[in-house]
Amino acid sequence: MGFIGSIIIGILAGFIAGKIMKGSGFGLILNLIVGVIGGLLGGWIFSLLGLSVNGLIGTLVMSTVGAVALLWIISLFKKKE
Repeated sequence: MGFIGSIIIGILAGFIAGKIMKGSGFGLILNLIVGVIGGLLGGWIFSLLGLSVNGLIGTLVMSTVGAVALLWIISLFKKKE
């Protein structure tokens, strides 16, 4: 996929995860960070479950699942207002 493709997938995954968990995105840079870390986390989660992904859509789904999991974990440590 390449470096640029990974960045684009990371941005999209972070944006989608932000919409799912919070209702809005976090901006380009934070979406990228959440998406990239989410992609790594999603790959780890999918490997634990014995799942593999192929293609652009599969990678996007895996990264989004990981980003949602990351945001959920972060929300556990956030102080309730």
